[in-house]
Amino acid sequence: MSAAARTPAVDTPALTVGVVGAGRVGAVLAAALAAAGHRVRAVSGASPASRQRIAQLLPGVPFLPPAQVSAVAQLVIVSVPDDALPVLVADLARAGAFRPGQVVAHTSGAHGLTVLAPAAAAGARTLALHPAMTFTGQSGDLDRLPGISYGVTAAGPLRPLATRIVAALGGAVEWVDEADRPLYHAALAHGANHLVTLVNEAADRLRDAGVADPARVLAPLLRAALDNALAGGDSALTGPVSRGDAGTVARHLDELARTAPESLPSYLALARRTADRAIAAGRLSAAAAVPLLDVLAGRETVAATHRPVTAGGQRREPVR
Repeated sequence: MSAAARTPAVDTPALTVGVVGAGRVGAVLAAALAAAGHRVRAVSGASPASRQRIAQLLPGVPFLPPAQVSAVAQLVIVSVPDDALPVLVADLARAGAFRPGQVVAHTSGAHGLTVLAPAAAAGARTLALHPAMTFTGQSGDLDRLPGISYGVTAAGPLRPLATRIVAALGGAVEWVDEADRPLYHAALAHGANHLVTLVNEAADRLRDAGVADPARVLAPLLRAALDNALAGGDSALTGPVSRGDAGTVARHLDELARTAPESLPSYLALARRTADRAIAAGRLSAAAAVPLLDVLAGRETVAATHRPVTAGGQRREPVR
């Protein structure tokens, strides 16, 4: 039994739920709400992947067009890509899919309540409900839900219900003001999405250096670095930039320029930001930072050009 299935039902009447967009997020949240005792009445999703997710996570729940999903639900969860959300909500409103008293929530981190204005104009109560988690759309996602945070934007009267919905999902509420949604989402994307890029960049460079199993080398190092950063903030900074080792950094830049110039711009940008944070935290004195900053500034023009990857995302062999 999954961790989500073990989550006790919250002290609130069961809601009838409809999910518009059975993508990775919507399908998993629907399954978690069903496990908590709410009734998922219908979902929408045209792709074969969406149908497969629902067959796995919510067997027997019917697929209906989006407007019909809304018609049978007290709580409508709209879970579609950020850029598709405004158009879909407007289309549903024009179709008369929303009604007074209904709760309409979306799962976008980037949007707040403004995007749901057409639903609110029809009398629906609206909230933004973004899970701070990455999803695969598989049953294993249910085990990751307990304890995660949800960035929630809601009017005061709807906050108790929003809190109960999040509790049914096994999560914790973080209230995010409407004006702060873009910054909230930028922070999460910067941390999670760019972390994947950074890890894969490091793995590629290790392969270039002849390391057969980069994941085995990186796993303990990166886990320790993440734990230390979350616990200690900038006090967790280590390495040549935080020590002001300009010579070491210069050799890094030389080698990246020679073997993997596509990695040079990101290395330079992160090294410069690391230096700034190390100086501000007192880890690196301003005087000791001067040679390092000179090295970084001198390579900015080199970073303006980089070697593209080949089709399919496969790198060419490094220049030796």
